[in-house]
Amino acid sequence: MTSRIKISSAFDGGNISVIEALEPDNIRVKIPNDTNSKFLQWFYFRLQGGMGEQCTIHFENASDAAYPDGWTNYQAVASYDREYWFRVPTDYVDGKLVISHQPEQDSVYYAYFAPYSYERHLDMVAWAASHEDCITDHLGETAEGRDITLLEVSKTQGLAKNIWIIARQHPGETMAEWFIEGLLERLFDESHPIARSLLRQCRFYVVPNMNPDGAVHGNLRVNSKGVNLNREWKNPTKEFSPEVLAVQAKMAETGVDLFLDIHGDEALPVNFVDGCQGVPSFDNRMAAMENLFKDVFEAVSPDFQSELGYAPDQFGEANLTVATKWVGETYKCLSFTLEMPFKDNQNLPDEVVGWSPERAKILGADVLYPIYQVIMSPQMKVEG
Repeated sequence: MTSRIKISSAFDGGNISVIEALEPDNIRVKIPNDTNSKFLQWFYFRLQGGMGEQCTIHFENASDAAYPDGWTNYQAVASYDREYWFRVPTDYVDGKLVISHQPEQDSVYYAYFAPYSYERHLDMVAWAASHEDCITDHLGETAEGRDITLLEVSKTQGLAKNIWIIARQHPGETMAEWFIEGLLERLFDESHPIARSLLRQCRFYVVPNMNPDGAVHGNLRVNSKGVNLNREWKNPTKEFSPEVLAVQAKMAETGVDLFLDIHGDEALPVNFVDGCQGVPSFDNRMAAMENLFKDVFEAVSPDFQSELGYAPDQFGEANLTVATKWVGETYKCLSFTLEMPFKDNQNLPDEVVGWSPERAKILGADVLYPIYQVIMSPQMKVEG
């Protein structure tokens, strides 16, 4: 019997393995491992031939995922045009993730979260570079030869505070690059007073995608060498983590006064930050800046909260292999990991789209408010 169902993932960021797809109500798939790694969780594929049918997709190895707790109360995303993504009924039962959806069109895409393609990344870099306040720096190349691109945004030629923001060390955490897109749109808004003031006092060093190889391969956590970049900051190598090595070299040239590392969290249904508690240099000054940042962010954005988050010892005491801890200790600056949910923000839910690209972009724009307040605080110092 020839199946009318066709499933494919041979495209940028695609990731799925088909076990059986004979009938729409019993589609069986597996999530492949990340490149050269045991991690698995990211999926992204196209389904054809199911229009008007009740399609039931069983992910049979969901319990083997890197974060199986992430499946509880999770809803997958779907799109017909790969622009607008909406949530579809999803359950986690007996170790299997099950999507139940009746497509309204012949072709539909399903994903773990709204993808951010490499082509869109290149488009964003080109768009940013078209602004007179932005220049692009080539920091180096990945193991597979893709560019590691830095966007430098500022209106000042003199002494300035250096704000570093990186995203997608974990390539499957695509909400991080949506966040960067929103942040850049706000920075380039000539009419916005926060953006105008910040660009006259600061230089923003933005790496929109730390892990382009992993993004293209459809990995959740690692680069093409199978390496988790966010465990490489203490001893990066040219062979296995050239992305980290390239960024550290540029940081050594510029210095760092404030650092944000943008991520997504599989399990926690909230937006939150994790700071530098536990690093040897953590002191009252750093604590005051952390508290100010969180207080201001909560005041301006109902999508941000500080009640839920990682325990202070989440990564072990002074684990300097993690970017936030290494940067905070090395430059004695405010240094945060900012996490967004793969699920929805339980404090301000949206049953149609959940946490979404649009909401991540708004959060990215709003982060300029706490950055501004920290920059203006007495705890912030500029090194000569």
